[in-house]
Amino acid sequence: MKRNFCGLIAAPFTALHPDGRVNLDPIERQMTCLKANGVAGAFVCGTTGESLSLTNEERCRVAERWQAVADKDFRVIVQVGHPCLADCQFLAAHAQKIGAAAIGCLAPNFFKPSTVEELADFCAAVASAAPDLPFYFYHLPVITGVNFPMLDFLQAARGRIPNLAGIKFTHENLLDFGQCVQFEDGRFEMLFGRDEILLAGMALGACGAVGSTYNFAAPLYIALVKAFQKGDWDRARELQFQAMQMIGLMLKYGVLVAGKAMMKFAGLDCGPVRAPLVNLNAKQTDELEKALERLGFYSYCVKVPGV
Repeated sequence: MKRNFCGLIAAPFTALHPDGRVNLDPIERQMTCLKANGVAGAFVCGTTGESLSLTNEERCRVAERWQAVADKDFRVIVQVGHPCLADCQFLAAHAQKIGAAAIGCLAPNFFKPSTVEELADFCAAVASAAPDLPFYFYHLPVITGVNFPMLDFLQAARGRIPNLAGIKFTHENLLDFGQCVQFEDGRFEMLFGRDEILLAGMALGACGAVGSTYNFAAPLYIALVKAFQKGDWDRARELQFQAMQMIGLMLKYGVLVAGKAMMKFAGLDCGPVRAPLVNLNAKQTDELEKALERLGFYSYCVKVPGV
């Protein structure tokens, strides 16, 4: 079965100027760095990209720039989720207009669907604004508070969304994930979104993976994938445990704010985070870098071309 996406897909940070304005200049270097380190594509304007802290105009500019600089074999998925359906549709239509490879969509997270059928209807309305693009539902219940079984969603959505391609599954429910992988003989693409348990997702049949830590630690995960493919389970577990240590450290500081600091450590400055998030202070930044050094971060972080 032909797949739209395989391998590692990074969820890139949205670069900001020191005053908080969107900075498009680093995007080409971000794409070049990801590709040079074995990443197959980018899931832009997602959680890591602080999408719901950006205006629609900013999100469009970011998506346009990623699509403009992407090589033909580097594929861009645009996340179009928004609490307002009309805004989702606007962003979806824009993604199709600029030639993106696909769209993803978070569940509305203020007024929420009360049934899985209501969620499927909402997604159908979004997907209809970009009928030529594959549509992926972005399952992130820890943030959205919308937590229906995704097997039920596939059953409800398959007849409502002609361009439904699959799910970006960012959750720990491996039973549900595995059932979705098997649904209708693997008809839908299941992109795994939990970097800290990527090995479990691959063992259950993930066709690809979308994650924030692939921005700065792609070589670690590429090695993990290769070990898994060779059947070297001891090595694969060892590498997964390294990733767990790194992510466990990030959780102490806040994954997104720590992640932007780590991008700078690796040699690609994406600037600050946007309020209400708060940047690390100098003491925290120094503590984080020293702790990462002890974990061997610089032995597996990305190599930024030109740095």
